[in-house]
Amino acid sequence: MKNNQKIGGIASLIEAIIFVFGFAFLLTVLGPTTNENLNSIDKLSFLIEHKTSYQLWILTIYVVFGIVLIPLTITINRSFKEPSLWGTMVTPIFGFIWSGLVIASGMIASTGIDTVVNIYATDNNQAVIVWKTIESIQNGLGGGVEIVGGIWVLLISLNGLKGSVFPKFLNYLGLIVGAAGILTVIPGLKDVGAVFGLLQIVWFAWLGITMLKD
Repeated sequence: MKNNQKIGGIASLIEAIIFVFGFAFLLTVLGPTTNENLNSIDKLSFLIEHKTSYQLWILTIYVVFGIVLIPLTITINRSFKEPSLWGTMVTPIFGFIWSGLVIASGMIASTGIDTVVNIYATDNNQAVIVWKTIESIQNGLGGGVEIVGGIWVLLISLNGLKGSVFPKFLNYLGLIVGAAGILTVIPGLKDVGAVFGLLQIVWFAWLGITMLKD
């Protein structure tokens, strides 16, 4: 049990590190892709020039994140000793679904950029249209809408408060994180996803330290 708890704690800290890496890489190496002064063709051109870096970033923040999420979900579920419908049955299912969605999201973006490179060589405008389509699919799966992850964190926090599992204020933070993730499904509130991501850094780190201590 202690080894499982350690694995869960390490997994949670890895998730926090991946979030930090993801934000830092986006704001530095991939900064021009978020520059509103650049048109779509210029952004895509920059992305193609840095294709390898982009793919490594995507594989880390989505595929690796999703894989590490699986043992974390299992470990958290074992922390709830009293079996219940929402606590030990429904909650881990959302964790596994989230894991699958983010892995799929990352693979679509990583392989999609290869397709776009070939199209870009002959038709820039068509390449932009294809890339926007790929981005829409990727965002729908887990790159922009965080409702599944939000529900997972929210349920963990609600059950944590109910069963006195994990520190009380960690669970309160989880309620805020979960609500932020759920709000991203509402049109016009997509930017709340950044809040969800930033707060999850703290939540994952705090959770990891707590599990390692316990």
